[in-house]
Amino acid sequence: MSDVAIRTEGRAGRITLTRPKALNALTLEMVHAIDAALVAWADDPEVALVLIDGEGDKAFCAGGDIREMYRTGTRGDFSYGRTYWRDEYRMNARLAHYPKPVIAFLQGFTMGGGVGLGCHASHRIVGGSSRIAMPECSIGLVPDVGGSLLLARAPGRLGEYLGTTGDRMDAGDAIFAGFADQYLPESGWEALKQRLVHTGDAGEAEAAAHEAPDSRLAAHRAEIDEAWHGSTLAEIMDGLPEEPSEAVQAGVDLMARNAPLSMAVTVEMIHAVRESDTIEAALEHEYRVTHRAMEHGDFLEGIRAQVIDKDRVPRWRHADWRAVTEEDVRRMTAPLGADALRLEGNRA
Repeated sequence: MSDVAIRTEGRAGRITLTRPKALNALTLEMVHAIDAALVAWADDPEVALVLIDGEGDKAFCAGGDIREMYRTGTRGDFSYGRTYWRDEYRMNARLAHYPKPVIAFLQGFTMGGGVGLGCHASHRIVGGSSRIAMPECSIGLVPDVGGSLLLARAPGRLGEYLGTTGDRMDAGDAIFAGFADQYLPESGWEALKQRLVHTGDAGEAEAAAHEAPDSRLAAHRAEIDEAWHGSTLAEIMDGLPEEPSEAVQAGVDLMARNAPLSMAVTVEMIHAVRESDTIEAALEHEYRVTHRAMEHGDFLEGIRAQVIDKDRVPRWRHADWRAVTEEDVRRMTAPLGADALRLEGNRA
């Protein structure tokens, strides 16, 4: 298919996203093609590892193709979005449990669906241009594609901070927060890809790694831990220092643009996933929210404001975080019953 190049080269199964003008955003057809390739290669003795990359220098993958979700959702048809998330999450789970090494090259923007495709890989390589984030609260959604597990596992309260602010991580931050493994200047990426194709040895990626850059998040970890320590969004906001540091204030400023309901649900979800600590639990919790996001959440309004009309003035369901009730959060996070996400038999 034209939007993703899937082939074998040497000892590697190769997946290259080929929508650079759309920042390599994932369509449902791309999700299906990638998942089918992963299934086929899992038992193929000729494929020793999987290599995932994207065309262009602006983005590995900046998210999912959400325009179709808006088009169908505004007509009252929520089935397309639910199908997209369900099938994407199954692919995310397969990647997290894949029996062979998966090496992802995360240049430029890696956000949303790109995190789900690249950051569950066994070897996650970042360079100087890498900018990784989970900015879903800014479009009325929540960090998903298994991102809630990465946030729950991040040091201290960085998960709550990154999930509610959508702050962008550079290479050093991404490695510190657990979204990436190795730093390699992008000038060395092509040579490494060729060695991986030739040898089928994932150890080549580890051997090529350079010392990671310093992390801004690491430098401000103590301030972030203290400010984002609450177990709910209300506790976090009520507990903010009267005279916040520059780093904390920058995070609060980022939160001001986000949907209050999404941030409240994100905090709840991260705490729940931290208790279970599995990709299956993370995706199941996320699907509870995304299944309801168009009908009962702020997702359609977020897309309208950020992507369709681009007025950047969303009219959220809640005026601010104080207006979000416990019942509002429970309505989004309650089990789905018969509609729950099913991942049985989804390991490669």
